[in-house]
Amino acid sequence: MSFSVVIPARFASKRLPGKVLLDIGGKPMLQHVYERACSSNASSVSIATDDERVREAAEAFGAKVCMTSLAHRSGTDRIHEVAGQLGLPEDAVLVNVQGDEPLIPPSAINQVAANLVSNASAGISSLCEVIINQEEIANPNAVKVVLDGRGFALYFSRTTIPFGSSASAKNCLRHIGIYAYRVAVLNQFVAWPPSELEVQEKLEQLRALFNGIRIHMEISQECVPAGVDTEKDLETVRAHLAGSI
Repeated sequence: MSFSVVIPARFASKRLPGKVLLDIGGKPMLQHVYERACSSNASSVSIATDDERVREAAEAFGAKVCMTSLAHRSGTDRIHEVAGQLGLPEDAVLVNVQGDEPLIPPSAINQVAANLVSNASAGISSLCEVIINQEEIANPNAVKVVLDGRGFALYFSRTTIPFGSSASAKNCLRHIGIYAYRVAVLNQFVAWPPSELEVQEKLEQLRALFNGIRIHMEISQECVPAGVDTEKDLETVRAHLAGSI
C-alpha cells in the first residue's frame, strides 16, 4: 500500500493565533505532527502552507514544504494544490493530517489509508469512535456520523444523531477529522461549490456526500486525542507530553 501525507498548516487562527508554531515540549506543534506522520507508512510527508514563518520553521526541522496560494478557503483546497505540485496520479491516495493534531497516532494514519485502498467504491475514507460521554454527545463541536450497514457515511451533523443517542447505549459516533482521498476525487471536489448542507452544518465533507462521493468509515483502532483549538487544549497536550496526565 502506497500513500502520501500532506499536512495543511496555516499561521492564522482566530482562537489561537499562530498555533501550529506554538511550543510544546521544546518543539513547535507542527513538528510533533510531522514526526508522527513520518512514523506512519507514508511514502512521503509534506507540509502545505501559505506563510513564510511556517515554511522557515518547518524547513528548520527538516520537513519538505510546499508553498500554496493565499486564496484557499480550506485545507482541502490546499492539499489539492500540493497533489498537483507533487505530480500525483489520479489513482494515488493522499491523507490529510491536520497541523493542529500533535497527538495523532501513526496507526490512525495507516488505518485511514488502508481503509480507502480496501474499499474500491469509496472516494474518501475517514475514522470515527463511539462517544461515551453524554456531554460530548450534546456538544456541537463534536461532529457525529451515522453509517449504513457496510460502513459508508449516511450523514454528518453537529447535532445529536441518531435521535435519542445516549452514552449508555453506545450508539453515537464521533467523527475523527482525518481523511484519505483519491486524487481524482480531490480534483472533482475543489471544482464543486459548497452545498447548502455544508454551509448550514459548517462541515465540508457534506459537499462530497451531496455530489455522490462515497465516504467509507471505520472505528479507529487506537484512541485519537482531539486537536488543539484553544489555550486549554494546548495546556492539556503540553501536560500529556510532559507525562503529568
